Amino acid sequence: MRTFMQKAVLGMAFLLTPLSLMAAEFSAENLAQAKALAEKAGKSELAYQLDESLSTEVGPRRVGTPGDKAGIEWAVAKMKALGFDRVWTETVTTPGWERGDISVEAVSPFPQRMVAIALGGSVPTPADGIEAQVVAFPNLDALKAAEAGSLKGKIAYIGYQMKPSIDGADYGVAGKQRYLGSEVAASKGASAVLIRSVGTDNDRIGHTGAQGDKSTIPAAALSIPDADLLESMMKRSDKVTLKINISSRKTADVKTANVIGEVTGTERPEDFVVLGSHLDSWDVGTGAVDDGMGVAITMAAAKHIIDSGKKPKRSIRVILFGAEEIGLYGVKQYYEKHKDKLGNHIIGAEWDSGTRMIHQLRPGVGEKSLAAIKQMAELLKPYGVALHPSNSAKGQSDISVLGKAGMPAINFDSDLTDYFDYHHTENDTMANVPPETMRQASAVYTAFAWLTANSLIDFRK
Repeated sequence: MRTFMQKAVLGMAFLLTPLSLMAAEFSAENLAQAKALAEKAGKSELAYQLDESLSTEVGPRRVGTPGDKAGIEWAVAKMKALGFDRVWTETVTTPGWERGDISVEAVSPFPQRMVAIALGGSVPTPADGIEAQVVAFPNLDALKAAEAGSLKGKIAYIGYQMKPSIDGADYGVAGKQRYLGSEVAASKGASAVLIRSVGTDNDRIGHTGAQGDKSTIPAAALSIPDADLLESMMKRSDKVTLKINISSRKTADVKTANVIGEVTGTERPEDFVVLGSHLDSWDVGTGAVDDGMGVAITMAAAKHIIDSGKKPKRSIRVILFGAEEIGLYGVKQYYEKHKDKLGNHIIGAEWDSGTRMIHQLRPGVGEKSLAAIKQMAELLKPYGVALHPSNSAKGQSDISVLGKAGMPAINFDSDLTDYFDYHHTENDTMANVPPETMRQASAVYTAFAWLTANSLIDFRK
């Protein structure tokens, strides 16, 4: 037991401690309000309904297509109908590309049709296609090690097989085969490149996705069963010939937009919490998963707060970024436009991966803010969300650009075990959007938005 004098000394030390050195925490009232909001959001079907609306009424939203334009119009109208205080768009300029048609077939020694999809940004083959021998490489590093000119007149094939996991860690490795494969194959003299689809399914459909800006030869992804088929052929013969015909082409620059909706704060309206997702999608599914789920979850979180009748102290800014799929163009141009006010971006979080539930919260905040994040994690524990021990998160996808520039961020990590079964494929549809995930994520993002916007904590400290 402390003596009276010891208590007095401790009390004096507390009074003399600068506010900047004291732990920042959420108030009991704020936590209670967030808990009530999360409980209501966790029972609501609003997020699922918004995603169903977007994927049904608009569908695929690849940049530069009529669907992209319709998606922007849908988002503006929906945000206004939901009661956002401010809704606006900011123009984004991106490279243009048309998918065209594709055919891939084994010509000899085992003639068979194969299923493939052009990679984003692919150039076309000649009108009569490319017929050539295939040279196989187990991964991008092996292709890099090939001698210069050794693939002249040949088709390069990269067979890296992505491994599934709860954190999707292998996507970073597998994605490099897609992103850099064309550039590296061209440097070795190849006429075209095929990759094993970056996915974890066994469906006979291809996984599309972006390439780097330096892609100069036709590029496509074989469905995983057809990658297996090609490899089986090559075990039987070292002279497998394929014919590829792709009519994809690059076009002049096109215009798209970031769509922004705001719930205006009462005390610090110029400061805001960012809820991010991307509005564009690839053109082969309906964009319900990637990233219709994120669009719906973030819009629903703001709507639950609007419907509570309580305004947060800071503003909540929901940003539906454009042109994420082809290289984060939307957020990069947003950053250039708003970088002088990055300090007003208090903290942000994005949903852009997963179909299963959120299982952990990874913070990226100042050390003194961790006390508040621990309170948040405790509030979210009943939803199956655990606090990750690290403190280095930068945010998913678009938000990572702002996070790396200095904005505090939270990563809400979902279970990615089967996400790459659907990613960038025709199976990106509402059939693979679990209602229970939408409810849980709505609860989590609603609580996050309210707690952070209804406090004046500086999450950089």
